[in-house]
This record gives sequence, structure tokens and C-alpha cells, in this order.
Amino acid sequence: MDNHEQQIQALLEALAQTPGNAPLRRMLAKAYQDSGNSENAEKEYTEVLRLDPDDLHSKLGLANAYLAQGKTSLGLVLVEDVLSNQAAPPEAFITHSQLLVRTGRIEDAVQAYNNAIALDSKICDEALENLLGINADPETSTTVDGKMRQSVNEIFDNEPELEHSSIKFDDVGGMESVKNNINLKIIAPLKNQELYAQYGKKIGGGILLYGPPGCGKTLLAKATAGEIDGAFLSVGLNDVLGMWIGQSENQLHQLFKQARRNTPSVMFFDEVDALAASRSDMRQSSGRHLINQFLSELDGVEYDNDGVLILAATNAPWHLDSAFRRPGRFDRVIFVPPPDQDARQAVLDILLRDKPVDSIDTATVAKKAKDFSGADLMAVVDRCVEDKLSAAMSSGTPTPITTKDLLKAVKQQNPTTKEWFATARNHALFSNEGGIYDDVLNYLGIKK
Repeated sequence: MDNHEQQIQALLEALAQTPGNAPLRRMLAKAYQDSGNSENAEKEYTEVLRLDPDDLHSKLGLANAYLAQGKTSLGLVLVEDVLSNQAAPPEAFITHSQLLVRTGRIEDAVQAYNNAIALDSKICDEALENLLGINADPETSTTVDGKMRQSVNEIFDNEPELEHSSIKFDDVGGMESVKNNINLKIIAPLKNQELYAQYGKKIGGGILLYGPPGCGKTLLAKATAGEIDGAFLSVGLNDVLGMWIGQSENQLHQLFKQARRNTPSVMFFDEVDALAASRSDMRQSSGRHLINQFLSELDGVEYDNDGVLILAATNAPWHLDSAFRRPGRFDRVIFVPPPDQDARQAVLDILLRDKPVDSIDTATVAKKAKDFSGADLMAVVDRCVEDKLSAAMSSGTPTPITTKDLLKAVKQQNPTTKEWFATARNHALFSNEGGIYDDVLNYLGIKK
């Protein structure tokens, strides 16, 4: 057992005695982050902020956990909140710069980094400086807008690996209406290709999934690939956005090319708003060029997209350029709500499938977990497992998870969907062109 593991184990044992101890939990979160376990770090920082919502250092820690997992949009929201406070540590500017790089906003990333160094020159980051082209070698760089950048001739050699998902719709709890929409738009055409060919209808197209984070959008995309027995290509920001000016468009084209070579295939763009933000909000031409390339790839004018099925997910559809919702692109926009009671029960049944349980009444637990996302329910089960492991290590005797254990964990976990709906409600009421957010209003019980 290495030092990180020993420290984590000691902190877990201490927290078992005082679970409401925010400083201890903050130390555990940092220990997880230092050990490379950013998912557990995210969970612990989230719990610290539940106990102490104004803790700037925990907010920054959570932003770094998001950064490590590629959750760029969530990280940006959090770090910008930190920077709005005059007491923000200089390290927040470093995190902000790293997140801005992920979105292709290189000039803003340089400015954020310079702000950090101006406050504390000791926190300089040589690797980040190299990525931003600061103090670059003139022989290997080129100048753009007066700043040094790495050569646009350097290219990415590694393609993301194609998956063949074994997940089916039966593995996704609830969400029947969403599954039906995907079936009609994507799966049925593949299973009735001759009929569609008679009407001159190509097999392919795009669906945009939106809703609160943690409600199963990624799982749905994998299940779609599993249903058609096709290749699954998950496209993250790191796969598209590089540090090389002018390279992102080429990299995006190569990804589409890879999907076209392996039809039927499902391309899944998570946090697509980071790649397809409104061009009117952009100050840099590089971002607009990337969006134009994205639109061109979706249209399939120069290249045949037949058999390429494109799913995208976003927590903030209002930031997406409206051109992406035109026919032939993401012309089907589907709201993925938090699971209803039956779906919550199905999710719990799936999560508990391979765990030691004792006559669990998941229906009762699901009823108490109103507004919980799938990720929230996973956190509930994880909390139960951790409590059981801690008790087993103390007593030497493992015991199964009970309904009482789950209900206790539900009380300790706040639903994360409420904050999203507070924002979505305003957009649905005041920026609802064409009724795109009517499903949000219906879910909230608001009459137009």
C-alpha cells in the first residue's frame, strides 16, 4: 500500500466516525485527486460544498476534478464562480487557462495564465506555457496575432479507439419515450434499409440530447450503438481541440472519416456546446472556423454520411449555435429528464444487481429519491457500499445492504438536478423560439 492509499484509508476511517467533518473530507478529496482518482475527488469535493457552499478552495478542487475528467463546461462554470470572488487564489487562473484551452479559446487562455503569473510568479507551469506557445522556440513556432504558437503542420497521430458496445436499451432504466424517439430516428431505418431506400431516405442523421447532468445521456448513446451492433466512437474535446491553430478542423474531419469507414457507426459528442457554441458569442475566428467545419461534416455534402448516426449531448442547449438545429443536422432535439419513480426503481435495481443485499424495497427508496438523477442514485449506492465496507473492516463481518441503509443515504444526498432546472426554466420561459424547450415547461408543470 503506497502513501496515497495509506492516507486515503486513514481519512476514510476518520470520516466514518465524523462524516460531517468538512476539513477531513476536503483532505480526502485532495488525496483522491493527488492519486489520480478524479471521480472520487469530485464526489468528495461535492460533499464538502454541501457542508460548506462558500469554500473557494473546494470549488477550485472540484473544478480541477472536472478538468481531469474532461467535463469542461462544468469546470468553467465553477472556476468562473471562484474568480468572481476577490479572494480567489492565483491557482484558479491556471485552472481557468487549462479549461479555456480545451474550448479552443487560446487567446483567453494566455490572458488567464498571465493573470496567474502576475499574482504569483512561483506557480508558473512550464507544460502549459509550451502548450500556449509562451516563450516558444522561434524555429518550431509561428506567430498568430503577435503571440507564438506551435506549428500548424504538426498533426495528431492517434485516433480514438472504436468500441463495440454490449449495452442495450434494457440496461438503461426507464426513459421509454426517449428510447422510442431514438428508435424511430436511428434504429428503425437501419433495420428497414430497403424500405427507406425506396423513398430515397438515407440512413443516418443527428439527435441532440439535452437535460440535467447525470441523467443517462452517455449511457443512451452507448445503448444505441449496442442496439444496432455498430461501432461506437465517443468524441471528447481532447480528440478535437489541440493546441495547434488550424489543426482542430482537420482533426474533426479525421474523426468523421473514421466513422464513415466503419458503418454502421454511432458518433457521440458529449458537451457538444463546447464545440458548437454560438458563433455570435465568439471573439476568435478559429472557433468560428471549427463550427463551420462541424456543420460541413454534418451536412455530408462532400462526403457520404450514410450509416453514420450522430448523437450529441449537452447540459446547455441554449449555448448551441442555432445552425446545428437545421434539418439534416441535429434536427431532432430530445429532452432527457431526471428519471421518474419507475425509472429510478429500475436504475436502483440495475445498480444493486451484483451487490450483497437483504430484501431491498427499491420502490420505497425510489419514491423518497424524487428529482434524483441517475448519477445521484449511483452516489447513493456508492455511499451505502462505503459505509458497509467501513463497518466490515471494523467488525470483521460483512453485512448486506438494506432498505434502511439506502434510505439513510438518500437523506444525505441532495438532488443535483434542481440547479439545472433553475437555469433551464428561465430559458424555457423567455428564449423558447419555436417551442424547443416546451418539454422543460411541461416537466415543471408551467403553462405557456
